[in-house]
Amino acid sequence: MRELRLVLTVDDLDAAVAFYRDALGLEQLGFFENDGGRGFLLGADRGTLELFDEAQAAAVDAIEVGRRVAGPVRIAFEVENSDVAAERLVAEGGSQLAPPVETPWGDRNVRLAAPDGMQLTLFSVPPA
Repeated sequence: MRELRLVLTVDDLDAAVAFYRDALGLEQLGFFENDGGRGFLLGADRGTLELFDEAQAAAVDAIEVGRRVAGPVRIAFEVENSDVAAERLVAEGGSQLAPPVETPWGDRNVRLAAPDGMQLTLFSVPPA
């Protein structure tokens, strides 16, 4: 395995690019056009795949939002300051689902919904 890509099909590509690239700060790595369609490849420094069973998903939702709210896919981004990043994304059309929380594992997390409805967790790891 050399690379993992998460592909989101969205109703408003320009709004999604403004949200994920411009507001969140993902780097644009590529642009594609095919048969009238468009796509963007955005990158972060590294990626991981988390696999949860329903009980773990419910536990994380309870910590971050207070109830089970996410669908089968939720994207988590490590950011320098989750509070500041959340404010920026809300200003760009995102919806904050709950106040920031300190997790049992020591991160500061904020749950948002992107304009396309995708749920995001922004997390900051405290300095060592």
